[in-house]
Amino acid sequence: MADTLEFNEIYQEVKGSMNDGRLRLSRQGVIFKNSKTGKVDNIQASELAEGVWRRVALGHGLKLLTKNGHVYKYDGFRESEFDKLSDFFKAHYRLELAEKDLCVKGWNWGTVRFGGQLLSFDIGEQPVFEIPLSNVSQCTTGKNEVTLEFHQNDDAEVSLMEVRFYVPPTQEDGVDPVEAFAQNVLSKADVIQATGDAICIFRELQCLTPRGRYDIRIYPTFLHLHGKTFDYKIPYTTVLRLFLLPHKDQRQMFFVISLDPPIKQGQTRYHFLILLFSKDEDISLTLNMNEEEVEKRFEGRLTKNMSGSLYEMVSRVMKALVNRKITVPGNFQGHSGAQCITCSYKASSGLLYPLERGFIYVHKPPVHIRFDEISFVNFARGTTTTRSFDFEIETKQGTQYTFSSIEREEYGKLFDFVNAKKLNIKNRGLKEGMKQSYDEYADSDEDQHDAYLERMKEEGKIREENANDSSDGSGEETDESFNPGEEDDDVAEEFDSNASASSSSGDGDSDRDEKKPAKKAKIVKDRKPRKKQLESKKGKDPNAPKRPMSAYMLWLNANREKIKSDHPGISITDLSKKAGELWKAMSKEKKEEWDRKAEDARRDYEKAMKEYSVGSKSESSKTERSKKKKKQEKQMKGKVEKKGAASKSLSSAKSPANMSESFKSKEFVSSDESSSGESKKEDSEEEGVASLPPSSEESASGSD
Repeated sequence: MADTLEFNEIYQEVKGSMNDGRLRLSRQGVIFKNSKTGKVDNIQASELAEGVWRRVALGHGLKLLTKNGHVYKYDGFRESEFDKLSDFFKAHYRLELAEKDLCVKGWNWGTVRFGGQLLSFDIGEQPVFEIPLSNVSQCTTGKNEVTLEFHQNDDAEVSLMEVRFYVPPTQEDGVDPVEAFAQNVLSKADVIQATGDAICIFRELQCLTPRGRYDIRIYPTFLHLHGKTFDYKIPYTTVLRLFLLPHKDQRQMFFVISLDPPIKQGQTRYHFLILLFSKDEDISLTLNMNEEEVEKRFEGRLTKNMSGSLYEMVSRVMKALVNRKITVPGNFQGHSGAQCITCSYKASSGLLYPLERGFIYVHKPPVHIRFDEISFVNFARGTTTTRSFDFEIETKQGTQYTFSSIEREEYGKLFDFVNAKKLNIKNRGLKEGMKQSYDEYADSDEDQHDAYLERMKEEGKIREENANDSSDGSGEETDESFNPGEEDDDVAEEFDSNASASSSSGDGDSDRDEKKPAKKAKIVKDRKPRKKQLESKKGKDPNAPKRPMSAYMLWLNANREKIKSDHPGISITDLSKKAGELWKAMSKEKKEEWDRKAEDARRDYEKAMKEYSVGSKSESSKTERSKKKKKQEKQMKGKVEKKGAASKSLSSAKSPANMSESFKSKEFVSSDESSSGESKKEDSEEEGVASLPPSSEESASGSD
């Protein structure tokens, strides 16, 4: 017979919750390891008193009773495993594995039996249900009635709050059956009552979680945190681990207490109790026990009078009472010589401590990750800067932790530590190294192919080449259709105000008067073609050749239906992932075949683009000619309209001139007539110039 038996996917019942883990039976005893918390229960073979095999909800179960009254229940066995377990118990533990079935009659009256820390409600010789008295938080009595209240377990989907027992009166004198029942329960129940004096008290300790200053009172079975607002009572049985961690500044110390189940405040759960100490704080401590009691209870681990640093005293007392080892950082040393790494987790800055068997992050929120629950770790480039990187951890349950903003100088030390611990390293999305000293950082993801990234790179190259081709070919059309210099000339010809101002009159006032309407006309004129130009840019020519696809996209289009048929019901995202995996696994010879097809498609595209650009040039020249003809026709119409407007303006100009003659002396009449005669000659010689206002004519005559 084998010396050990191992069972996977076994469930331990703890306060109504089924915790999965692994069970191992050996000559030395029984060991169960919780998969979620990593907590290990070790039952020595010499402590086993009874073993019971019975049918339960998850198949078959094993109930173990120890000599000190503790009960352990394990479910998830198969019926065929009974013979193997029974033979093992006989050979190594010298116990008979008894078969006892639960009573399923549904009666609610029977006999209560107290055995060790177990209350059993039996009908006849068969048990109906069993209650571990350590789960009882309170016991109250009434007339012929006893009420039991229970500790709540957050992991349990359904929690038992209380049970009431009716105890019928008896004829025996001097014995109250209700009080006797209650005393049997309270003698074994886990009722936290701050009775008696504390062993010692630590005053005003700084606590980071829960935040505040607390007095810590140390009792034999529990820890009492007394603050200004809240009080917490923590049984030592809920303490999983103790950590003593030096701060990066080397002046402070963290003392971390891991709890399961956590302490509660409203809807908030505190899985870790974190105390912060200064190394300079000293204390002299006297235990509230005589020396004989101290020696008997702690066996030399504590003395009645002790003195030293405050953090040393607290950790020493807690280690002795909880009876668990204190975990400290191992051999890891960062770039600055500290045993931790500064980083951020969930937008809060903190410290990550690589330990001998896991990682712990303090302090908000505190996180402890064991090596045995890690699936892989990943070094990723920082999202905001290349001066830092991210350290990602993914557990076997699928939970991911990302510690960001780690200085890149820490990379070498952290990588060596992870490598020495033989953790799986899986990098994602890193295509370039940070510097030469971090070549491993860049090359570590060669085994992973990102199909989407490759496709985007190929399309980006083609898009740039097309942009260059269009700027050389079809870009000439857009340059000719919108030329600010030509538009200015067109406006000047239409109104002819600039030309007249520069040739006929050199006076500054007349120039300013003539430029104002020209500016207004220009603003109205050059807005319209810009809108048309924007509209023409937005539209895409449907006759233009389509860009060629990359080798990967050609292969994907040819094999998409095959992948769908091989994996019916696959989603689009999963299909692309699967295609990337297949492309990655493809041999170089097959990839070269698709590369040749992609190169042929690219040559065809370049040839079609050349033909398309030549055709577009000829069409653009035709459109330019038609545009010029339309412009000339508009200009001729404008000149004809201006002649009519000029004649009207001359007639209107003469009437105020005649009115003004009546107010002028005779010696000025001849000069006015001569100037008006000269202006008529100019009108006949130059078309469209007679748009001068009357004031300018008078100023011209005065200058003559």
